[in-house]
Amino acid sequence: MSTEIATGYTLQEEPYYLPLADEVELFQAAYEQRLPVLLKGPTGCGKTRFVEYMAHRIYRNSVSAPEQPLQTVACHEDLSATDLVGRFLLQGDETVWQDGPLSRAVKEGSICYLDEIVEARKDSTVLIHSLTDHRRILPVEKLGLILEAHPDFLLVISYNPGYQNVLKDLKTSTRQRFISIDFDYPGLEEETSIIAHESGVVSEQAERLALVGEKVRNLHGHGFDEGVSTRLLVYAGQLISQGVAPDRACDAAIIKAVSDDAEVQRAVAELVVAIFPPA
Repeated sequence: MSTEIATGYTLQEEPYYLPLADEVELFQAAYEQRLPVLLKGPTGCGKTRFVEYMAHRIYRNSVSAPEQPLQTVACHEDLSATDLVGRFLLQGDETVWQDGPLSRAVKEGSICYLDEIVEARKDSTVLIHSLTDHRRILPVEKLGLILEAHPDFLLVISYNPGYQNVLKDLKTSTRQRFISIDFDYPGLEEETSIIAHESGVVSEQAERLALVGEKVRNLHGHGFDEGVSTRLLVYAGQLISQGVAPDRACDAAIIKAVSDDAEVQRAVAELVVAIFPPA
């Protein structure tokens, strides 16, 4: 399996993020004390964008900022401790050690963001415990050494509590090592602004898309677990900005994307038609 499991984020451009409560101030305070942070919220509500925004905010004026101040790891069921820490690789006739994204972040003093942590294998979850208390260390068993975290290192994890089943819930022993910031979908006005900014559609179209999102989320529990994400609403807006008819854009980016269940698709389609009536 490839070891390129992380996305390194640089400071070249400030990510767009619209604060909805006090999450910016709370994260900043946590960073000042190097308190590990847990982000909880539904899919596509802006957790990853928030971390990118905060990495830029924290490191933008730092003369000692690492080249990649944010290492983002998309966790999955095959993600092991070795993937995070590092491994020996063959290069020609030599065996060389390659750091994993967590080791790089620990050494360089960047933020390591483990997205959807409950999807990772249990040995990966246990591995981070020693980084989340006063020790701030990372054991590297294959090298027989212990890394002490750089003073600027911060660990951030996320998961979706509404989506996970009991077999993939976050253990109490892990949860209680983090401060927690809750996320949810934006309100109508805020989501309109986000859609307009991210997709380029005019304000009226953005507001209609936000209204679709609000109405679909009110169907929660009627055939599917979650409503439509802000991400999908932005996708619909991007299609519209390229000349795709609004009803067709919503069909591709929302109706067909939220569920494969015909009844659910029919219910969402009725909402879309009411908000975007055919020309």
